[in-house]
Amino acid sequence: MMHFIQIIPLIEAIGLVGIFLFIFAESGLFFGFFLPGDSLLFTAGVLASSGHFNIFLLFFGSFICAVLGDSFGYFFGKKMGPKIFSKPDSFFWNKKNIEKTNMFYKRHGDKTVTLARFVPVVRTFAPIMAGVGEMRYKNFLFWNILGGMLWTSFMSFGGYFLGNSIKNVDKFILPIVGLIIFISIIPILFQFLRKSKKDDLEPLKQ
Repeated sequence: MMHFIQIIPLIEAIGLVGIFLFIFAESGLFFGFFLPGDSLLFTAGVLASSGHFNIFLLFFGSFICAVLGDSFGYFFGKKMGPKIFSKPDSFFWNKKNIEKTNMFYKRHGDKTVTLARFVPVVRTFAPIMAGVGEMRYKNFLFWNILGGMLWTSFMSFGGYFLGNSIKNVDKFILPIVGLIIFISIIPILFQFLRKSKKDDLEPLKQ
């Protein structure tokens, strides 16, 4: 994941169109898992509070691209099917990411598509796995739209209102974005610790 200290100059360089492309790529292209979606969108919301962007255009464009990105991932997974599990590891593709997403699905079911929006890496692979699992597109689209709406509104408007509430918010952007990144990996850490604890208890059951 890109270091958060690079987020502000990145946003200034790519503008709204670049932000939308990043959101699309992270949402459904398998190589987009390393993109800084949470911190990018939140920081863009903060910058919108000082006039860099129109907050409603930022939100609406990000929402559309998030939904389209997930849909692209879904159809990619549906076309590739079981072949995805036999795809060799590479710089952009790691089976551990698929396994992690699979575990998430087993625990949360169809609503994984919505919940995954708030979990890095899983956010990218969840729509792909929905396609592999042949989830009905009607169901997928419902959870996709719900997740896209919640995630983009929380991140963009969260940054926007924070920017309007705190004077000289520029001084606090980096630690706030760092906190967002930390919070976003908590579900992954929790899942890892839970699995480790379960593995430790397995020998006791035998």
